[in-house]
Amino acid sequence: MVGQKRLVEVPYTASLADTMNTLVANKVMAVPVAAPPGQWIGAGGSMIVESDKQTGAVRKHYIGMVTMLDIVAHIAGDGGGGADGGRLKVTDGTEDLDQRMSVPVSSIIGHCFEGLSLWTLNPNTSVIESMEVLSKGVHRVLVPMDSQMENVAPVGVELVESASCYRMLTQMDVLRFMKQHSADYELQTVLSCSVQQLGAVNHDVYAITDRTKLIDAIKCLKTAMLNAVPIVTASDSDDDPSHKHLIYGRTRKLIGTFSATDLRGCYVATLKSWLGISALAFTEEIGMSPLYSPNTATSTRQLVTCYADSPLSEVIDKAVTKHVHRIWVVDQDGLLVGLVSLTDVIRVIRLSLVPD
Repeated sequence: MVGQKRLVEVPYTASLADTMNTLVANKVMAVPVAAPPGQWIGAGGSMIVESDKQTGAVRKHYIGMVTMLDIVAHIAGDGGGGADGGRLKVTDGTEDLDQRMSVPVSSIIGHCFEGLSLWTLNPNTSVIESMEVLSKGVHRVLVPMDSQMENVAPVGVELVESASCYRMLTQMDVLRFMKQHSADYELQTVLSCSVQQLGAVNHDVYAITDRTKLIDAIKCLKTAMLNAVPIVTASDSDDDPSHKHLIYGRTRKLIGTFSATDLRGCYVATLKSWLGISALAFTEEIGMSPLYSPNTATSTRQLVTCYADSPLSEVIDKAVTKHVHRIWVVDQDGLLVGLVSLTDVIRVIRLSLVPD
């Protein structure tokens, strides 16, 4: 946690548009939502509060975490409820988006797994023990600094926590640490094994095609609660001629990636003008945006892939260097075989170091 920047957060009254712009401005993928103390029940019943370091008086209560996937789910709609009582209506790519993005961020907490409960880790928790939480689909946790709780256990997840400030620990932080210590003897054995040997490859991979429109790709992410999907070449034999739904992606030609975090690279006004184009065209457009990747903006997004026999060390290096949260596994012909997520990587490393 050394060198981590101050926690980026939004107030519970912030609109989704403001929240999205905060994600863009700070180049983060999720933010905790803060509210006045005593007025809200925290996500999952947790009580995670920020207090004055000198007096101990509670200043704010963190009531949940909002990620880009939460915002994607809200944009896509659910057929009932929400700002307009149903799905986002799109004819020219702009209808209803302003209305949907004007709702308070507190109204969408819990749309996705990660927002259902806030997770904290004591600063003294070992890296191995933190990996237990992060290997189960939790992407980020809050770490209290200068904790006010006298009875906080030295390890584990706390449901009640008070501190003068917090920092965020993510799966990527842990993998970056592993990369820095890859020469350590206890890591060398697992890092030299292939992802196939370690059981890190998920072969059930679903995709969209190069003909899928952006709004339909957003709905696909929401329906399947996926943070990203591969983009494959469409075929005339596809069951869905409109290309509005996910298809089984294995053995299809991989040509791109559409991620919820791609939407972080554009402001609401920009997104409105792009909803009607294909998701593949959107990823190419956003790849040229300095907001997306100011140092590497290019007209062609580089696919981040590996093979089933690639060593785990190579996969970690690609994930950290390219700052991606999943690596697509392909064969020698570029056909999709599966995927390796950060959750998978942390899980197999932990199992190798602490066998069940």
